[in-house]
Amino acid sequence: MTTVEPEFVTYPAKRLTMLFGARDHDHHGSLLVHLMQRARKAKLAGATAFEAYEGYGASGRIRKTHALSDDAPIMIIIIDRAEPIEAFLLDAADLLVNVLVTVVDVEVVEL
Repeated sequence: MTTVEPEFVTYPAKRLTMLFGARDHDHHGSLLVHLMQRARKAKLAGATAFEAYEGYGASGRIRKTHALSDDAPIMIIIIDRAEPIEAFLLDAADLLVNVLVTVVDVEVVEL
């Protein structure tokens, strides 16, 4: 008996990752809040923010969460097709000055 491998529908996409600190702000408030609002306004497929225990990014400054300081490292990940990611980066460029940003090619699998 032959086993048939299931075939999945896939498509190319981009994974955008942004790294910064919980205390980072733009001129009008929390950088995290503003980036998430812009992502939603751009109608990106989705965005998820993660808070880490400790880390450092573009500034080289150690950021950590503990009782005396709450400057946790924050990571936002967005996966979408190339065009919406590129448009978002152009729109959010004013917020990304001190943010470590990576864009990686990925393959999305629809199950």
